[in-house]
Amino acid sequence: MNAPDPLPSIESDPHVGEVLLSEEKLAERIRELGDQLTRDYAGKAPLLVCVLRGAYVFLTDLARATDLPVQIDFIAVSSYGSSTRTSGVVRLVKDLEVDLTDRHVILVEDIVDTGLTLRYLRRSLEARGPASLEVCALLARESADLEGLGVRYVGFTIPGDFVIGYGLDVAERYRNLRYIAKYEPDADTAE
Repeated sequence: MNAPDPLPSIESDPHVGEVLLSEEKLAERIRELGDQLTRDYAGKAPLLVCVLRGAYVFLTDLARATDLPVQIDFIAVSSYGSSTRTSGVVRLVKDLEVDLTDRHVILVEDIVDTGLTLRYLRRSLEARGPASLEVCALLARESADLEGLGVRYVGFTIPGDFVIGYGLDVAERYRNLRYIAKYEPDADTAE
């Protein structure tokens, strides 16, 4: 019996395009965001609410870069399924376990795009009576209305390219890249 062909390295996957944000650039900016949160929430113990699954890598590094006694909880919503385009409908997949009443909550998002998911989450979380609610997003599209969406902390502003890596995926793949790259959807058909 022959052994199966080994799977190709993720680094050689043709769908992994140009690197937009290197591992070093990500680490530097997340340290800066952690320092800012440490200053802004001095004397408080904020609750970091991670939006699963895309923000989990960012949350981990952000929590370690924040010199405060933070607590962490997770919420999961879906608006994409396995597509690269939103369905336009947000549904709650996993709710929080922590009571938000009178807590200083920081919603940790991977990317702010149309604002559909963020509007849904803000309404849901604000209805739970937190002392404050701010948003910290690793990425924001150039087209996103950050002020209108109430996004206080942003790591990087990016163009409209679909991106992968550092927690961001396509059909649950590419989350483990240490950097953020463009996704090349037509790589299999390129000649």
